[in-house]
Amino acid sequence: MTRTLKLQLAMGSQNTFVNAERNPLLSFGVITDVQYADIPDGHSFRGVPRYYRHSILVLQRAVQNWNKCQKLKFVINFGDIVDGFCPKDQSYNAVQKVVNEFDKFSGHVYHMIGNHCLYNLPRHKLLPLLKIPAPDRHAYYDFSPIPEYRFVVLDGYDISAIGWPEDHPNTEKALKFLSEKNPNSEKNSPEGLVNLDRRFLKFNGAVGEGQLEWLDRVLQDATNLNQKVVVCCHLPLDPGSSSKEALLWNYDEVMNVIHRYNCVKVCLGGHDHKGGHSIDSHGVHHRVLEAALECPPGTDAFGYIDVFDNRLSLFGTDRMDSTDMVFTP
Repeated sequence: MTRTLKLQLAMGSQNTFVNAERNPLLSFGVITDVQYADIPDGHSFRGVPRYYRHSILVLQRAVQNWNKCQKLKFVINFGDIVDGFCPKDQSYNAVQKVVNEFDKFSGHVYHMIGNHCLYNLPRHKLLPLLKIPAPDRHAYYDFSPIPEYRFVVLDGYDISAIGWPEDHPNTEKALKFLSEKNPNSEKNSPEGLVNLDRRFLKFNGAVGEGQLEWLDRVLQDATNLNQKVVVCCHLPLDPGSSSKEALLWNYDEVMNVIHRYNCVKVCLGGHDHKGGHSIDSHGVHHRVLEAALECPPGTDAFGYIDVFDNRLSLFGTDRMDSTDMVFTP
């Protein structure tokens, strides 16, 4: 059974992690949806305040805390590094500015792409800035920081109406899919869509067939090596962990691949700014992280995760909830 740990301590504008007695196999930092832009504060389409200039200060405090922690092997940024409202003549420099802040971390930073990244820059410009290994401009990859664990980073905008050239087959597939699934002229509107169909919005995307086959091979290899797997994707993969409007278009197909194996223990994501946590029917934890963008001045949303043989323990700061994700036997 999992429990939420109330371990969020604030010291003025600076927040601190909680230290507990434990010997993790490894530890890594997490943050999502920084969505920096040098523009006045605004609101989401639902009226939630967004603090575009403050978000980079959240990131700066995160990096300071991660470096002070001195035990973190790497950091994972779960996407949306800059906001879609960033003036397009500033996009490249804005992304570079945020990447430079991440680069002040003493270890390696792994990035993934989100919809707001793609509003600003096409893949051929974005992926090199984020140092994402990108054969054919796809942005999925895996890495194994210790023999016991493998991390899989999915490209949730593999099939997408944003980011690819207009005449690219993946763009054409996405537009055809949206025309069949969403009758609204405004494809970011869920009006009239019911229940899980509300995910069929232009700001979401899908994992393509080639990536699904790659995922299957990676999980088979991890199983053969007796590795536990953590899957990372900007878009959430379980309806219990997020709003329906934030889900990956084909989350069900991705989870069908994942559920063929017993190696995947946790899926981590962003995109749905309020965050969430669920455990699916196969005992896989789904933790959607709270967004840095929606932190009022003086507050934060970032954390680090301790990795054990039988659980992942997220220690959040301030608006990011701490969560103990104990694996189902």
